[in-house]
Amino acid sequence: MRQLLCLLVLLPGLVQTAAAQAQQQAPASDIVSASAASGVAPASSSAMSSAVSKYLTQKFGIAKEKAAQISQAVTGAAEKYSLPPAVLLAIISIESRFREKAHGANGATGLMQVVPSAHRNLLHNKDLTDPEVNIDVGSSILYGYQRAAGGDLNAAMKNYGGSKAYAEKIRTRAVEFSRVLDTASAPAASDAPASVGLAASAASAFAAAAATAAIGASAPAAAPSVTSAASAQAAVQDAASANAH
Repeated sequence: MRQLLCLLVLLPGLVQTAAAQAQQQAPASDIVSASAASGVAPASSSAMSSAVSKYLTQKFGIAKEKAAQISQAVTGAAEKYSLPPAVLLAIISIESRFREKAHGANGATGLMQVVPSAHRNLLHNKDLTDPEVNIDVGSSILYGYQRAAGGDLNAAMKNYGGSKAYAEKIRTRAVEFSRVLDTASAPAASDAPASVGLAASAASAFAAAAATAAIGASAPAAAPSVTSAASAQAAVQDAASANAH
């Protein structure tokens, strides 16, 4: 009986420990879904940059070094101005198809087609053909539009391109890039540390032992019920799983 009491006292703490460890190791993909709205990158900048760089090389034929430079500039600007990186990538793909020396109407220059005459206060002799400079300036312009619209990113995208159709085009294109970013953010299930499984297993073992001891105490002449022990073990595992989410 004393052994049973000890097991029952230890069991709740062990279950809580297992649940806490599982929660701490929750896949980053659970957080990614909110990043499109908040602009906060859930994955490390290096992981996101690497995934985007690879995609730009495969999809747009950009040289690896240039693709890496662009992807790093995008992730940096997204963090700096709290903008969704997928939106910045969408704008660049629409405006210049990732051609850093692209030129358009009214002197629009570079990746995000910044118009110098309209944003002289942001330039100060900056080279808009430099990917890092252009993306920073373009992101700053979009951020300014968003602030002016009271935080409305849709209104900011409309102002950046001049029409609702342009904003819709950005949203559609951003979905494509979001998939790339989500891939970088979601680790494989096999990457989960073994400590989580060990903790859960230990809790299950204690549950099984407690159940077996309880049966023995209540019915000393009968053989322990394997079904009851398994049920207790499953209940503990379910509780740990529920707490982890």
